[in-house]
Amino acid sequence: MRRGKFIALEGGEGTGKSTQSRLLADWLRSQGRDVVLTREPGGTPGAEAIRSLLLDPPGDGWGSRAEALLFAAARSDHVEKLIRPAMLAGKWVVCDRFIDSSRAYQGGAGKLGDDAVQKLHAIGSEDLRPDLTFLIVVPAQKVALRLARRDGESSDAIGGRDAAYHRSVGETFEAIAATEPERFVLIDGDAAPEQVHSRIVSAISSTPDLRA
Repeated sequence: MRRGKFIALEGGEGTGKSTQSRLLADWLRSQGRDVVLTREPGGTPGAEAIRSLLLDPPGDGWGSRAEALLFAAARSDHVEKLIRPAMLAGKWVVCDRFIDSSRAYQGGAGKLGDDAVQKLHAIGSEDLRPDLTFLIVVPAQKVALRLARRDGESSDAIGGRDAAYHRSVGETFEAIAATEPERFVLIDGDAAPEQVHSRIVSAISSTPDLRA
């Protein structure tokens, strides 16, 4: 059986990753693909339990090292029990966030460093990488407006961090993408969801190994 494909959607808070993940999964299904739509942290019962610990932490919350370890543990379970089996069964996996989120959030903004995050990924998930990663980019001022509409006065432990932290996340994402142009496609997310989706579909359709 032919191995399935693995596509991740990345970006900072409020860039529309979850919406675009759903739209992409629906489109791939319309093209006859067997698709698994999933998210990080999460996707399996164990990883979803860790998600709750990360986004609604006990006490004073987690430091960067503990946070990175928890994300790596959740991802390891996710890869072992859902992502790899789906791909081996010939399915396409569409994931809302993957390793590059840990590189941007804990490695960059959390100042843990990229090497540490990548070592954890090599141990926990055998260094699995997506076949293609879409990085959705939206101007910071537009993101702030979207988050205000979406979250109001409430946000999770990571989304609620200050503007400097989220600016560092965005800068790290773009720096990572610049070092791996063969894997990343930058998508302008400053448009209606349907327009952004069209840009993603166009990118997939022009990638020989991913043409649906």
